[in-house]
Amino acid sequence: MKIYISGISGKGMGPLALMASDAGFEVIGSDLVADGDIMPELLKRGIEVHIGEQNGEFLRSLDGVDWFVHTSALKPDNPELLAARELGIRISKRDELIAFLVDKLNLKMVAVAGTHGKTTTTAILIYAFGRLGVPASHIVGSTLSFAPAGKYTPGDEFFIYEADEFDRNFLNFHPYISLIPSETYDHADIYPTREDYHNAFEQFRSQSQTVVEGGDVDPRITLVGESRRFDATLALRAIMRLHPEFDEERVIRIINDFPGVARRFEKIATNVYSDYAHHPEEVETVISIANEEAERLGLKGVVVAYQPLQNMRQHEVRHQYKKTFLGAAKLFWLPTFLTREKPGFEILTPEDLIAEIENPEIAEPADLNNVLAEKLLAYKKDGYLILMILTGETDEWARQNLKD
Repeated sequence: MKIYISGISGKGMGPLALMASDAGFEVIGSDLVADGDIMPELLKRGIEVHIGEQNGEFLRSLDGVDWFVHTSALKPDNPELLAARELGIRISKRDELIAFLVDKLNLKMVAVAGTHGKTTTTAILIYAFGRLGVPASHIVGSTLSFAPAGKYTPGDEFFIYEADEFDRNFLNFHPYISLIPSETYDHADIYPTREDYHNAFEQFRSQSQTVVEGGDVDPRITLVGESRRFDATLALRAIMRLHPEFDEERVIRIINDFPGVARRFEKIATNVYSDYAHHPEEVETVISIANEEAERLGLKGVVVAYQPLQNMRQHEVRHQYKKTFLGAAKLFWLPTFLTREKPGFEILTPEDLIAEIENPEIAEPADLNNVLAEKLLAYKKDGYLILMILTGETDEWARQNLKD
């Protein structure tokens, strides 16, 4: 079977391409640019990727494409999508292909869903399963230092999957076991009300054979940050549920060695960290982690540069920012990164959003430029931890401008 993946180098589609390739399918794809996070892994695996305008001509030039898989962000009039329809190719989003692979490869799905914490929890499971020798495939929406973002090996028993609630993706599965680190209303463009969001999670729970969530943090887990320790505790409980014969103390030692995930409080330079938090509760959590790390390193405090994601989301969550930045010594607020926006919707400015917080005196509007870089480097020199909470495209700016 030949599978064509549109937007193949992104964090959602790239890992799926890697797993499908490992499973013996011919995978080919396209992307607008060559700098997607998963691109190096795709090229290393020998997967052909067409870079440039996705006008449908490359797809039309291929013979024998059986399945066209696309992201949720693809618009109905996308030329590649239209070309696939004209050619009579099977068309679906990623969830349908994932469900197909799970069934065909006879895998037991270990799904991690939740508003926050799912990438870290998924990565901890992948790391621990690997160290414990448990045969497992996986797909995670990030790059890892210890494993590819997507993988399958013949004979695998489990499939560890970061099950995203966006576009109701996670409702297409019936997991063997599910972990839910958190549930806080998000994605107002998909779920019009809090009740809709909650009902989706309730349906996901009902479709899972076993659900692991809640409970106290295991005091034997020593990862930095209370939220990380909570995610690790869920992973520990799931592992012991699946393999009660394991020595629990050994599992805990392995979890405590977890090296972290790209863009999840990732150290990118001396005393400079990057994170992808994009909800007030999530931002508050990573600031808490940063303060714990700053205290451990003997630093004065935490300076934050924050770029919100999606204007529609900001209209929904603006009043939830009240206490989010109480743990920050200084805050630079950047203009919101715009994506999947509602036409004609008022664009909330940094000034609008700063007015919502309890400590506006620490905040100032900023732009991603040399002025901001100089201010951040000055704070770093003065003994502060710098926390960059940015979208993927501007994260690279931080890596270039704040490097040692």
